[in-house]
Amino acid sequence: MAPGDLQFFVRAARAPSLSAAARELGLSPQAASAALKRLEAALGFRLFVRSTRSLRPTPEGLVFLDACEQGLGLIVQARERLAAGREALAGRIRLSMPSDLGRNVVLGWLHVFRERHPGVEFELQLTDRIAGLYREAVDVALRYGEPSDSQLVALALAPGNRRVLCASPAYLARHGRPAHPAELAQHRCISFRLADRPHEHWRFEREGQAQVVAVAAALRCDDGDAVRRLALLGEGVAYKSRLDVADDLRRGSLLALCEDWQGEPAPLFLACADRSVLRPAVQRLRDFLAERLAALA
Repeated sequence: MAPGDLQFFVRAARAPSLSAAARELGLSPQAASAALKRLEAALGFRLFVRSTRSLRPTPEGLVFLDACEQGLGLIVQARERLAAGREALAGRIRLSMPSDLGRNVVLGWLHVFRERHPGVEFELQLTDRIAGLYREAVDVALRYGEPSDSQLVALALAPGNRRVLCASPAYLARHGRPAHPAELAQHRCISFRLADRPHEHWRFEREGQAQVVAVAAALRCDDGDAVRRLALLGEGVAYKSRLDVADDLRRGSLLALCEDWQGEPAPLFLACADRSVLRPAVQRLRDFLAERLAALA
């Protein structure tokens, strides 16, 4: 069985269709179909149930998929360990990250990382939608909050990160500064919406006391970067991850509010579907990001 056929099989099992997997690897539909036929002939069983619109692994295909992913992962790890021994990391990392943190913080850091390790390539996905690590072309994802899927591997990057209430000096000059979270009812608030679920119950803590404020948002947005930009424009009060607005708070373009109250936890994790993904290049990236995030916080 040719390594290229095995690689295509793994990609096809994680793609929505055979043609999509073929495009990712630069294969023609005919070459893709031939690769699967060779594998099925060699194994003596069908790997996929195929129709004109869908592609899903058979039970035997799922067993073989697990073995292929482990085997190919070990090959990649061995190759990258050899490269790491020569202080030359290599390989492609498919990374998903939140909109605001990705655009305004991590992109600049990846530029520094690539200067140190030019053999590492990135495919980036910047979105606040939670990437499906099993079905999408993603190796690792930066995520706020511990993943609800217990099968995922989640490595802490910034475990102590919290949300912070903030607004621009221009907004506060016009509308005044809230002294207590309960006063948010009298303020224009900007809420973040994820998967049609608006985040409008803002939680705070002080000396063991919890305060939950239901805000009536003047603006709702499904993009964290847009929420931050609206706050910078003076449109209202935002409840952001401190990592997202750390530089704004440092510059004074946003001001922290009700600082005697702690915002709700927003720990940042690096998540992946399996530990085989944690190749030397990914582990080096994780250490690099953790160091940068600690300095930012």
